[in-house]
Amino acid sequence: MTALQKKTESPIAHLTPEDIEQIGIELDAIRQDIIDDRGENDAKYIRTVIDVQRRMELASRAVLLFSAFPPAWIVGTTGLSVAKILENMEIGHNVLHGQWDWMRDPKIHSTTWEWDMATPAKQWQHSHNELHHTYTNVIGKDNDLGYGIMRVDEDQPWHPFFLVQPFWNFVNACFFEYGIAAYDLELGANIKRKKTKEPEFKARVSQVLKKIRNQATKDYVVHPALSIPTGSFLPTLAANFTANVVRNLWSHSIIMCGHFPEGVETFEKRSIEGETRGEWYLRQMLGAANISGGKAMHLMSGNLSHQIEHHLFPDLPSNRYAEIAPKVKALFDKYELNYHAAPFPQQLASAWHKVVRLSLPNGWLATTNLKNAPQQVALLYKMTTGGSKVRRAAQARLTQQSRRLAA
Repeated sequence: MTALQKKTESPIAHLTPEDIEQIGIELDAIRQDIIDDRGENDAKYIRTVIDVQRRMELASRAVLLFSAFPPAWIVGTTGLSVAKILENMEIGHNVLHGQWDWMRDPKIHSTTWEWDMATPAKQWQHSHNELHHTYTNVIGKDNDLGYGIMRVDEDQPWHPFFLVQPFWNFVNACFFEYGIAAYDLELGANIKRKKTKEPEFKARVSQVLKKIRNQATKDYVVHPALSIPTGSFLPTLAANFTANVVRNLWSHSIIMCGHFPEGVETFEKRSIEGETRGEWYLRQMLGAANISGGKAMHLMSGNLSHQIEHHLFPDLPSNRYAEIAPKVKALFDKYELNYHAAPFPQQLASAWHKVVRLSLPNGWLATTNLKNAPQQVALLYKMTTGGSKVRRAAQARLTQQSRRLAA
């Protein structure tokens, strides 16, 4: 995952500045076609999805009032999990992007919507819409790239701390909404800078805690309490917890598949200095990956299965991404660029492979096999327990081995 600017073979070396600007012009035309065509069918789509989601959540919570009965627990928990995924992915994420603001409906608008997540909508919009979508995959600028807790590039010096990266990523997946809340607060950076006592930061923390309290009250107090007459308090409590974890795991997985598989490019900070419209588009094209699949996958992923199209056009209605995807792919083919798309299991496996690979010293995984495993484990132990000089020397050895294998 070496930053594109440091690769020996760049995937965009064949493009001229004129090619890059022409890509921008052609993508602008695709975007304008959809803007000109937005209308009642699109409005009907999002209103239908919202209506179905709310009915599903209400029905599932009603079933869970009798969750002491195992079949009711299974049906209710499954329905509530699906409802929470729909609310989070296809509705909340996309409404907060402003995809439906053109409808002028105050109830479905980026300025008024609040979602079923621990992080307040306004804070998420700043960290996601304003920062992530502006600085997509720019190392040191895009905090979504590893969420500030993982090693995401070979050029980042390896430290023994990164060995726990796969475990930490799994924990983050299970409690993803709280990780996002902490990330939106820039909690780690603010603690380092000793800004935790500043009024603005304290106000943002207060907002997050209030949102978490409201969410917890709904899922872990009010709804289970309504189940007390049927003896279903604990089963309903467990069902709500399970649905939240399922939603968190799914949303984390979809985001991983869209941003972290092998082959998705990262960029240096200096590369965006004076960036043109065409260059911004090109970075979005290379810094995302799609999940191939049918309508159910697209719906349940919030159409982030079309992550490439979403990053190119984050404010277009999500239901139109499938329509424009062939046009975008044709543009990739025209300019000989890699349109990164694969089925969900393949993308997820690739993303997790990268998490594991980068948790280890550069080249360690590639040079390890059954025959040399004992020696490689001993080398890893030496790098883990030794100082920086030991790590540098061992890393040089691993780099040489990797180059010999690649030759």
